Amino acid sequence: MKLFYTGPAAADLHENYAKRGLIDQNAPVRSASAIEIDAPVATVWRLIADMRDWPTWRTDAHVTEIGNIEVDAEFRWVLNGMRIKAVFATVDPEREIAWTGVAFGCMRAIDRMRFEALGENRTRVTMEESLAGPLLSSFFTSEKLRAGHEQMLSQLQTAAESVPTLSRG
Repeated sequence: MKLFYTGPAAADLHENYAKRGLIDQNAPVRSASAIEIDAPVATVWRLIADMRDWPTWRTDAHVTEIGNIEVDAEFRWVLNGMRIKAVFATVDPEREIAWTGVAFGCMRAIDRMRFEALGENRTRVTMEESLAGPLLSSFFTSEKLRAGHEQMLSQLQTAAESVPTLSRG
């Protein structure tokens, strides 16, 4: 029953899903959204990869602890007041970044963002996520997750498109 689905163990989710470019398709809450941004992929990547600077353009999240952005490195962040312990699964500059995260000790997520250059000054960003945990679907839906993704992608677009052209890339 999806109401009590917790998904794979965190280590399995990290190694056998996120590191392989997958989300948990059985998770009760899933979303995928994409946006095209009029900015070079390097500019868009910098905004995402400079996680300490997220609050300058992103209203819903901030990082509280982070070291190097590399595979298997841990970081902690807060999303809409929810504390999340996360581990990078994929870090491929200007192409993909993914991490697994645990909140409240029982909610497990995979967050994945892919970047595709559509020419010199245009980028497609695709964001997908799976989220599982007991009783999660009784208070959080895929539609609510998608709305949060689309808000974040819109904020990313605004930030990237406001970077002066000469300093892009």
